[in-house]
Amino acid sequence: QVQLVESGGGWVQAGGSLRLSCAASGSIRSIAAMGWYRQAPGKQRESVARITSGGTTNYADSVKGRFAISRDNAKNTVYLQMNSLKPEDTAAYYCNADVTVVTLRRLEVWGQGTPVTVSS
Repeated sequence: QVQLVESGGGWVQAGGSLRLSCAASGSIRSIAAMGWYRQAPGKQRESVARITSGGTTNYADSVKGRFAISRDNAKNTVYLQMNSLKPEDTAAYYCNADVTVVTLRRLEVWGQGTPVTVSS
């Protein structure tokens, strides 16, 4: 019913920047919070940043001051601007959304993940 498609991942040297995008499509009535998570090899998935429909944001301590989350409600799209990247930011990044579909059912939806590799 609802899909999240991420883009923008890739390879970058330490200190560089990347911008991730995630677009939601399908039978969407509304989207509450949207967010980004990441999972490094051998580690648990962790929350990176989240943003409410009203624009309130929160960040993991490890990315505060370096990453910025934003969203375009008209396009059902969330972005993650990542600056001053470090090798420890290397992970698969997943988009997440709290979606209410047209039937008023509420779903938690995940994207397929996009890889980010930061070399030292």
